[in-house]
Formats: sequence, C-alpha cells, structure tokens
Amino acid sequence: MKKRKVFIFSAPSGSGKTTIVHALLDAGLPFSFSISATNRAKRPTETHGKDYYFVSPEEFKQKVENDEFVEWEEVYENISYGTLKSEIERIFENGKYPIFDVDVVGGLNLKKYFGDDALAVFVQAPSIEIIEERLRNRSTDDEESIQKRLAKSAYEMSFATQFDTIIINDNLNKAIEETKKQIQDFLEK
Repeated sequence: MKKRKVFIFSAPSGSGKTTIVHALLDAGLPFSFSISATNRAKRPTETHGKDYYFVSPEEFKQKVENDEFVEWEEVYENISYGTLKSEIERIFENGKYPIFDVDVVGGLNLKKYFGDDALAVFVQAPSIEIIEERLRNRSTDDEESIQKRLAKSAYEMSFATQFDTIIINDNLNKAIEETKKQIQDFLEK
C-alpha cells in the first residue's frame, strides 16, 4: 500500500464537518471512515459499528486501562470518545486511508500522534449564529445540550490555527471542492 496517511476533520458542533466527510466518502475516494468508540447513549438514527462503537462506561474505562486507544477524551461530563488502535489497523489492512470525524481536542491529539502523516482539517462555520441555527435545525438535542455545544463551540474555534488547513463552510459545495483539492495536494506530497 501507499504511505500510511490519515485525514482528520475537526470542528465545533454544527460546522458541517460530518456532512463534508460523508461527501468525501460518497465521492469514491480511497477512504474508510474511522469509527470512534463512545460511552454515550445511541441516538435513534445511529447504528452501532457504523456511526460509533457504543460501549458501556465500564467497557470504555477497561479499554483505556488496556491502552487500546490512539487517543481518547472525556468530551462532556461522563461522556467519552476515543479512536481504537484496532480500528486504524482494520482500515490500513483494507488498503484505505482512515478519515476521522472528531472533536477539536481529539483532532489535535490525532495530529500529534500521526505527525506529518496526517492532514488535519478544521471546518469552520461562518459564525456562531450559523452554528446555533444548524444545531437547532438538526432537532437531535434538547435546549441544555444545545447551550453546552454553543459554549464549547466558541472555545473550540480558538484552536483553528493549530490545524494544517481551515475550510470555511459558508457554501457546502465550495467547501467540499476545496477539501478535495487539499486532500489531493497532501496525497501528492
């Protein structure tokens, strides 16, 4: 296989990173989605082993103790997410590049772990007001969750410059095309 490169997408909730990642996967690029593990409850629209590996808090803690994660963090109180080492190996063994859809701290931790073999992309909404609108339009979170996500979003935007590139998602098609160009440039390095 080619070099073991990875692609990291991070953003505050509501910036559109997941939509961009899915567009890249649907475009037939040589990627495989890196499925994160989490101990949070599964949403009705989510599938275990496709969207996340849903594990109990006890199982998550055991995986941490067994050093099974490339990176992990407690994103919200008692809610953790992490990237399993076995997941990365599964993707490389299938001849694909891992593509990550992770929060900002997770993205920076992955970049630190993979170094120059990673392209870390920060997806940014045009404003915090747009993020709020997108979160409300999703209809997946209650008011308390939306307020937590908004507070965290403002903090996360301060990390944008620590990523390799920033994609402003004010026009989805333009953001997807710019992302594809950045990926191609990175693969040709």
